[in-house]
Amino acid sequence: MSKLDINKIRSDFPIFADKSLIYLDSAATTHKPKQVINAISNFYSNYYANVHRGIYELGMKATEAYQSARQNIANFINASDWRSIVFTGGTTESINLVAYSWARKNLKTGDEILITEMEHHSNIVPWQLAAEETGVLLKYIPINTDGTLDLSNIDKLITSKTKLVSIIHQSNVFGTINPIKKIINHAKKVNAITFIDAAQSIPHSHVDVQDLDCDFLAFSGHKMLGPTSIGVLYGKTELLDSMMPFMSGGDMINSVTMTESTWNDIPYKFEAGTPKIAQAIGFGAAIDYINDIGIDKIHDYEQSLLKVALEKLKSIDELEIYGHQTGENGAVISFNLEGVHPHDLAQFLDQDGIAVRAGHHCAQPIMNKLEVSATIRASFYLYNTEEEIDKLCASLRKTQSFFN
Repeated sequence: MSKLDINKIRSDFPIFADKSLIYLDSAATTHKPKQVINAISNFYSNYYANVHRGIYELGMKATEAYQSARQNIANFINASDWRSIVFTGGTTESINLVAYSWARKNLKTGDEILITEMEHHSNIVPWQLAAEETGVLLKYIPINTDGTLDLSNIDKLITSKTKLVSIIHQSNVFGTINPIKKIINHAKKVNAITFIDAAQSIPHSHVDVQDLDCDFLAFSGHKMLGPTSIGVLYGKTELLDSMMPFMSGGDMINSVTMTESTWNDIPYKFEAGTPKIAQAIGFGAAIDYINDIGIDKIHDYEQSLLKVALEKLKSIDELEIYGHQTGENGAVISFNLEGVHPHDLAQFLDQDGIAVRAGHHCAQPIMNKLEVSATIRASFYLYNTEEEIDKLCASLRKTQSFFN
């Protein structure tokens, strides 16, 4: 196993004081270390105030912490300008922001949007709605049953009509890490805008937006040790500058009269109302925590867990793993146990203190492709252990014997 001080890491998470809990659902949401919890508590307890408003010590301290978190996140993804970091409610809101403020203003009948069959619903439905309203054709890159994208016809899918390509970086079902740089390069040949859903990749590996040269990228705080209800939309500043606001109200304005208004500079133009101050501060603390350990160390450790988990799960008769046959994958495994409905299996595992996800994972097109209604998903993060994998396999075998 790659070396992390796993005992020290687990001691940072209050929830793991319950030694019986085996949490294998980090692809849905991650638990929070005390450093994040304390950062939020400290804000509320010691310097709570609104930001960008009060010219007094508490207000200035809160503003400094809020803005520091934004710069911290910009550094984490190697954004060249902090103004390209827009705080949103999460990845879903970030996608909707672009669907409303860019797509509906720039697309017209005859244009095309390209997504993939692998997408989370949050990267399908906003584009369906935008396509319906603009008369745009929505196309998709198909997937193979091994959990990879079928890029054999990429030159026919990305054409001069393609104006937007929006793709998931890492599948939340298969763990497949898509060749997004290759797809971005194809999109650039026809001057298409690119949007990357990085909700599942950024918590687990280094993502450099300048290296990718994507136009937009989105991710969520709660999937990387931070609070819920905060996410990030990264956008190239020239694009963000050209876009209309997504929501309107306070803080996103420059001036208001009874007849007209003008807009604030980016990123504030897209952050109407009282900002997500506590959430941003907590998110910044989560980034600090990840940086202190090292994202590359986290990635290597997760990959070692993934290798062990795949080997041990494959030894269980009548257990089918989806994907993980070729290519690079994140530490996510979807599977089914023959003769046991995924929802039933999840309940049996829960009786042994094992938390996994059961369902379609907000990816019904993938389930349709696999011809299943649902799967079990086990997903790993820096606080999981090989011992937990052993207990998962033992519980699966026990459940299997109950049904046989």
